[in-house]
Amino acid sequence: MPKTITIKQSVYDELMGFKKDNESFIELLERLIKSQSKKESLTLLRGSIEFEDKEELLKEIEKKR
Repeated sequence: MPKTITIKQSVYDELMGFKKDNESFIELLERLIKSQSKKESLTLLRGSIEFEDKEELLKEIEKKR
C-alpha cells in the first residue's frame, strides 16, 4: 500500500541531484537505502521527513517488534 510523505524543499533538491535519468523516486530511494546500513539511512533522514500520521506509524513499528 503506497504511503505519502512530506519532505523539505532542500531535501527534494538534494534527491534530484542523486536521481538518475529515467529513475523514479521510489527507485532512487530503494537504491539509496540499499547502499547504506539502515541505521545510517535513518540518521541521514532524521529531521527531513514529516509523517502524516506519526501515531499510526509508531503503532505499526511496535507491532513489528
